[in-house]
Amino acid sequence: MSMRLTFRAAIALGALVTLGCNPERHWELLTEPHALDVPDHVTNYLGVELTPPTHAQVRLGRHLFHDRQLSLDGSVSCASCHMQSRGFSDPNALSIGVNGGEGDRNAMALINLAFDPLLFWDGRVSSLKEQALLPVVHPLEMAETWPDVVGKLQSGDRYPKLFFEAFGSAEVDSNRVAEALAAFETTLLSFDSPYDAFFYEGIADALNESAMRGFELFFGEAECVHCHAGPLLTDQTFKSNGLDGTLTDLGLGEVTGDPLDMGKFKVPTLRNIAVTGPYMHDGRFSTLMEVVEHYNSGVSSLAPNLDPDMHIYEEGLQLSEQDKLDLVAFMESFTDTTFLNNEAFSPPQ
Repeated sequence: MSMRLTFRAAIALGALVTLGCNPERHWELLTEPHALDVPDHVTNYLGVELTPPTHAQVRLGRHLFHDRQLSLDGSVSCASCHMQSRGFSDPNALSIGVNGGEGDRNAMALINLAFDPLLFWDGRVSSLKEQALLPVVHPLEMAETWPDVVGKLQSGDRYPKLFFEAFGSAEVDSNRVAEALAAFETTLLSFDSPYDAFFYEGIADALNESAMRGFELFFGEAECVHCHAGPLLTDQTFKSNGLDGTLTDLGLGEVTGDPLDMGKFKVPTLRNIAVTGPYMHDGRFSTLMEVVEHYNSGVSSLAPNLDPDMHIYEEGLQLSEQDKLDLVAFMESFTDTTFLNNEAFSPPQ
């Protein structure tokens, strides 16, 4: 054998070794869809069927959701302000970002958001993917830059394989991070509460006597159902509910610039509401009883753009103490303990 052939054989062997040692050659794009547990009555009511992400995208998103590398100083993850035990909301009135600084609003609960056409208290984005991009660069939240986040994720040992399985290559970029986070958040579905058992499954004893009286009030005299209707327990609109006569936060109006939108905020879901306090966009109410009392004692008639549905509350509902307790008991029946304890949402091992 000539020296020339031996040299060529060595090159070929080296190439084979190199290919064999490339870990990407042993990774696969995984396309199995992630099952989404949405009851038929929800799909039928909303007329919307969610497109399931892949299981690999959800797994990647779960890792990213709990990863503090997304923040400037490694102190904050998405889960820091969206705690599973609190319905993926924040027990702080104003969320705490990097360096211990306070944000400007309470962190909304991440429950059934894949159905929402507009997100955040002020409706500034229209998709979970857009929503996922903003906290990373917000100066009061994670205060990081996307190039630095990408660099941190790309250089570690954990993520190249996860990105390859989710997207077909190990490349990390902000678009893929946001898509994976959105995939994970799409799975945060909550439709398994005592209320659901009573209202949708017809299990008569799913609610206690106090909650049953609260049920009558919710759909009757208290008229809560005007804003908190259907299986999502929100009408997904933006309203002024008479919090203040003078605005310190413009809400939707800050996004649209429309004077008729000033002081309007997203109507939040009441699902898991008993654990997602404090309440309102600024976390001003610590308890559900305080929320009930806001409507019971009378909303501010001077609030700009007060919603027509709020006019019945201008003079207050004048509910009895027992009525208020019963209304709270009914709202507590929206708590989905399976959702709050689902290990598929917890930090990955």
